Amino acid sequence: MTDNPLTVLVVGATGSIGRLVVAEALRRGHRVTALVRDAARAERVLPASTELVVGDLTRPATLGAAVEGADAIVFTHGSGTREADVREIDYAGVVNVLAAAAGRPVRIALMTAVGTTRPGTPYAGWKRRGERLVRASGNRYTIVRPGWFDYNSADQRAIVFRQGDTAQSGTPADGVIARDEIARVLVDGLANLAADRRTLELVATDGPEQDDLTPLFAALTPDAPGALDGALDAATAPPAAEPQRFRDDLAALEALRG
Repeated sequence: MTDNPLTVLVVGATGSIGRLVVAEALRRGHRVTALVRDAARAERVLPASTELVVGDLTRPATLGAAVEGADAIVFTHGSGTREADVREIDYAGVVNVLAAAAGRPVRIALMTAVGTTRPGTPYAGWKRRGERLVRASGNRYTIVRPGWFDYNSADQRAIVFRQGDTAQSGTPADGVIARDEIARVLVDGLANLAADRRTLELVATDGPEQDDLTPLFAALTPDAPGALDGALDAATAPPAAEPQRFRDDLAALEALRG
């Protein structure tokens, strides 16, 4: 149980990671609100103590009720690898939820993926742009880039944080991780001061899972104030070369900050 319970909004709550995030947040004593499109389906897969708010990431006008009162937001939504889907759901979902928050401070945990900074991968480019907006939002945040889900063996439970996103083969060789450990890291970061402004790749290696993740977060290099990219990310995407849509979204977000 946490000493400082939060009201946590989970975006993507009925997905395979989102459901685990909901369960982990409730286990720690947080109040959980789930943004869902289908309340009947959500009631079948989420704990009864979860508060459901119906909304659609692609329809900004439906998001106000979900964001209202949230102390923290965990983004676990994901649409696959089609560029159009990632642009219109993964990226636009971040844009629309941040806009619904209207500049009110919230704690953010954003899940993207290992290889998000890989050049020449259009769908990854939109995930990276979502990361950039979170960094520019002025909120406290942790950005988690998991390795390949569930490719780990039973004895690969020791959590490893990396930075720089240098493993970019597009295969499980880039790192593996269990889904429940992804959920744990996302939720742990919400109340852990050592996780603030950290961007990390999350994988596992042989050995037991650590009881305390604070030393792992504390060993990371924090993102520089005002920077759009992670602390050790390669400078492969100059902001001036980004699509006009992103630059407009960035300007609108900065305007919300005042």
